[in-house]
Amino acid sequence: MKEFKSFEELPEIGKELQISDVFEIGDFVDVSATSKGKGFQGVVKRHGFGGVGQATHGQHNRLRAPGSIGACSTPSRVFKGMRMAGRMGGQKVKVQNLEILKIVGEKNLVLVTGSVPGANNSYVVVEK
Repeated sequence: MKEFKSFEELPEIGKELQISDVFEIGDFVDVSATSKGKGFQGVVKRHGFGGVGQATHGQHNRLRAPGSIGACSTPSRVFKGMRMAGRMGGQKVKVQNLEILKIVGEKNLVLVTGSVPGANNSYVVVEK
């Protein structure tokens, strides 16, 4: 269940809303949803790190490692916000300014340009 706040006149309770009453072809909308969860990922996939370098000259198993993460005895800690491996995806994402290409009134469908966040069959919020 999701609550939408509106300052315009409210429709009658139980009335079925049609897409064509709200949107028109050519309108620009914002689409928000929860992005696909990708689980625990390393720094190369999560942040685009390049790894340590070549596979030769003594490299054994450090090709996709993050490298050095902190300083010496001063400040004796790792700073907050350091980009490291961790869970990726599964966050609320909003894609703005997608144009409506087509409206299928019989099925209450809206076709938009660009990428829409979220997995298949997930809930998506479309707003003007």
